[in-house]
Amino acid sequence: MTPALHAAAFLLGGLLDLLIGDPHGFYHPVRAIGALISWLEGLLRRHFPATPRGELAAGILLDLLTVGVTGALAEAFLRVPAALLGAAIGTAAGIVWRFFSETFLITCLLAARSLRDESMKVYDALEAGDLPGARHAVSMIVGRDTESLDEQGVIRACVETVAEGTSDGVIAPLFFLALGGPVAGWMYKAVNTMDSMVGYRNERYLWFGKAAARTDDVVNFLPSRIAGLLLIASAGLCRLDAGNAWKVWRRDRRKHLSPNSAQTEAACAGALGLALGGDSRYSGKIVHKPVLGDPLREPENTDIRRADRLMLTASVLGFFSAVVIRAVILFHLS
Repeated sequence: MTPALHAAAFLLGGLLDLLIGDPHGFYHPVRAIGALISWLEGLLRRHFPATPRGELAAGILLDLLTVGVTGALAEAFLRVPAALLGAAIGTAAGIVWRFFSETFLITCLLAARSLRDESMKVYDALEAGDLPGARHAVSMIVGRDTESLDEQGVIRACVETVAEGTSDGVIAPLFFLALGGPVAGWMYKAVNTMDSMVGYRNERYLWFGKAAARTDDVVNFLPSRIAGLLLIASAGLCRLDAGNAWKVWRRDRRKHLSPNSAQTEAACAGALGLALGGDSRYSGKIVHKPVLGDPLREPENTDIRRADRLMLTASVLGFFSAVVIRAVILFHLS
């Protein structure tokens, strides 16, 4: 395919995510990565000793195998049918497959529309006065316990997830798509999925998940900071408090055990004038987290809509920047 067609597939894939998102009932490729991780975990735990050193070695192998298999399958999905169609029908058929397969992988990789749709389910439940429904809806997108959250706790949890998802679900995939195309993007998604499944500091995953957590920290280091800056720029475009977003981001962006998680949450907290973070309950245990931002006012339902607007604006800015960067790289390499 020509550089122009690669860039066009990138453009179409991103636009389809923004306009449509993931169809309901669709078996998303991320589920296949999750199934691979679960299978590999069982296999590796059977063959490595249950000691810190053994689990660390098994976790490193899990990291390498998951990323390698995901990248290989993405490459095969793009190239093998294209080659077969090209040989059987003609070069044009292979090019058509490559174009639409790239579009498909890019659309599935990005999560802006899905993040907006899932967060709006929380908003709609709160607007209807259905706090149990809002707790259930937010439990679908957060890892913390939600049964005891009050209305403001639900709002904070939802806003924090939208802010964090701006990086993990949109800007970071765009970053790797721009640099290396769909294969690099899906290798990033494998790292991110591993971290969400095994990258915990609990008894089961302290050593086994250490490699996944550290790899996720490394690959998200630059994208998370770019996402934070894009949210600050978006605050100005959305007529929110960009000045406070900048101030809070500079002050609070390192207030987290993870080097990356506070980057977008701090920017969002400043833009909205809210205090985010703080203690949360996970699997019945309180986890102490620093507070990001200042409590200039109490959270309200419309903060979910404001956070979505910030996320979507940052996504559009990041998306068109990534398309341009990808086009420049492709034309330079051609």
